[in-house]
Amino acid sequence: MPLAADPGRIVGILGGMGPAATADFYAKLVRATPARTDQEHLRTLIWSDPTIPDRTGALLHGGVDPTPLLLAGALLLRAGGAAVIAVPCNTAHAFIPRIAGEVGIPFVHMIEETVLGIRARHPHARRIGLLSTTGTQASLLYDEALRRHGFVPLAPTPETQEARVMAGITRVKAGIVDAQTRALIAGAADELVDAGAELVIAGCTELPIALEGAQLRAPVVDPTQALAEAVVRVIQREP
Repeated sequence: MPLAADPGRIVGILGGMGPAATADFYAKLVRATPARTDQEHLRTLIWSDPTIPDRTGALLHGGVDPTPLLLAGALLLRAGGAAVIAVPCNTAHAFIPRIAGEVGIPFVHMIEETVLGIRARHPHARRIGLLSTTGTQASLLYDEALRRHGFVPLAPTPETQEARVMAGITRVKAGIVDAQTRALIAGAADELVDAGAELVIAGCTELPIALEGAQLRAPVVDPTQALAEAVVRVIQREP
């Protein structure tokens, strides 16, 4: 059923981590919205701040804390009338608990929605491979959510994590989305399948961009898509 425009229901997107991932999320949000006309699409406020410090650097190496700029962006969205906030960056979810209370409006949680989607669509799967930033791996965001729902998470080897996954993510952030980038990430996914993964989560918002059009040996779960679909459900459900 199409959504009717609701002046009281604005979706806030806290993005810029990175800009291409934010654009990819918005495109998926548009496609996920059951609209027949411009007027039936969601009212959306996008704050894309690429100056937010690197999340993995902060988590692993004592880098600059991104929390102040995440909070500032979220408060800006709230001031603009956002009723809910989506953050199309997996690693940034490690910092959301630090700001959620001060923001005072709900965040749609990308990691939880991704895992709930796996449980609904792949009820017989058990061993789930995870491709993500090293910061997301270290924060255990996905590991804890997957185990809570009865799944067994599988991670790349440290060598593959740096040489393939992080190298591929870095290339996408630099605007290099080509056969080499795709081969790096696809190779990491294949290693997880060889280790027993029945599904692979593309758990960094640059990864679905890198894998577009790739032929892999196991289904790939796209958290960016899961977040877009969840935002639409939240807007439809809440008055």
